[in-house]
Amino acid sequence: MYSEVLAAAVQGINAFLVKVEVHLDTGLPSYTTVGLPDSAVRESRERVSAAIKNSGFIFPPKRITVNLAPASVRKEGAAFDLPIAIGLLCATGQVDTNRSKRAVILGELALDGALRPIRGALAIAAALPRGSFDTMILPTGNAEEAAMVDGLDVIPVKNLREIAQYLNGEVDITPVQVDVDKIFNNLQRYPVDFSDVKGQEQAKRALEIAAAGGHNILMIGPPGSGKTMLAKRLPTILPNLSPEEALETTKVYSVAGMLPAGKPLVTVRPFRSPHHTISDAGLIGGGQTPRPGEVSLSHLGVLFLDELPEFRKTVLEVMRQPLEEGAVTITRAKMSLCYPANFILVAAMNPCPCGYSGHPGRECRCSYTQIQKYRSKISGPLLDRIDIHIEVPAVEYNDLVGVADGEPSEKVRDRVLAARQIQRERFQHLKNVNVNADMGTRELRKTCRIDADGQNLLKTAMDTMGLSARGYDRILKVSRTIADLEESFSIKPEHLAEAIQYRNLDRDYWE
Repeated sequence: MYSEVLAAAVQGINAFLVKVEVHLDTGLPSYTTVGLPDSAVRESRERVSAAIKNSGFIFPPKRITVNLAPASVRKEGAAFDLPIAIGLLCATGQVDTNRSKRAVILGELALDGALRPIRGALAIAAALPRGSFDTMILPTGNAEEAAMVDGLDVIPVKNLREIAQYLNGEVDITPVQVDVDKIFNNLQRYPVDFSDVKGQEQAKRALEIAAAGGHNILMIGPPGSGKTMLAKRLPTILPNLSPEEALETTKVYSVAGMLPAGKPLVTVRPFRSPHHTISDAGLIGGGQTPRPGEVSLSHLGVLFLDELPEFRKTVLEVMRQPLEEGAVTITRAKMSLCYPANFILVAAMNPCPCGYSGHPGRECRCSYTQIQKYRSKISGPLLDRIDIHIEVPAVEYNDLVGVADGEPSEKVRDRVLAARQIQRERFQHLKNVNVNADMGTRELRKTCRIDADGQNLLKTAMDTMGLSARGYDRILKVSRTIADLEESFSIKPEHLAEAIQYRNLDRDYWE
């Protein structure tokens, strides 16, 4: 007796079809799973056996062989429980095979036959070839998530008995329908706003420039100056996610199993703030079974690293690839996975270990050696990859007690959108360049031409600050963004002067 059921497996944020083949033979009762299963798949034997019996079906006392094809690719997770159980029921004639032939079936079984949600439902639904398969059968908890993909009937099921009845034609289950526009309107809101911030006009200006050009930014200031508060409000001035971007971001969260209950779609820019004790794999992704890290969970959003020098140096250095390429490649002996990681980095740190170096009202207790050791934890190559360095001083009393609210996020976002539109038109013929921060050497030389006065200003800055070639490029990119915010076709000396001001920490703090 033989049957086959279609399932799928996730690889990175993509997916591939898996054919679950079940063969029953005479002989001593046994159960073998082949096709490079991991421990969770091998343990499915006990879950499948108990679920079949507790759902009122007969578990065959046969020699059972389950093959997961293609056999050359490793399979992981408990999502194969349901297709294996359906394969057994089809092989024994307890379930009709006609409906299951054009359906992809996935789900984790509880011992009583109930179904639990799985990871990566959206990624799998998006990867299914259209025309070949028109139905996807999933646990109820994953149905809305998978239904975000057009052209696919997503059938929600609660337990093994319900799916058996559906495949036998005993019950009809209406495919899940979702209104993507309604979800966007209901969930595309932020709980914070730029108007909450008192004072810090220079820091807010720097964040506006960072949002307009997609630039990374480092904020240096004493404790309580508002660095975290500012960082949390950066997503509110970024352009809203488009439907395509929302689906791409949701795929990452779906694969990681981190979609919030009742929110089948990520509709706002992610904001991730990992603790400084995080490991390399936690930040970049990885593990024995690779999973997305914080840089991928920040995709199309903001990654905030507070207390930057407290992160281990090895953790910070592995960030070079995602900062340069917008993606992370994780290589293991049997696989190589690529996760997207196109984010804006916002880092924050104190000026010294105690936090009060240069503070007008507090005395710093740190020695010169302690301060240099603290600051040296941030390597030059990493610092070069951060476009904007800004000092965030302590907030003055008059700013705190002022009754006037700051400029709201909506108004700042309008200026950011206008600058982004200029960049979109400028780079419309380029594949991997969307904002000024993405420019390579060729685009930089073509787009960021400066006059003789600007050349002299930049040469003076290079000589006095000892900037690297990458620092020179960063100044040009930031000055191009400043010009875009003012809707200026050319980069003027005042634009360069402001951009140079955002690099002066190279000299003040690291020389």
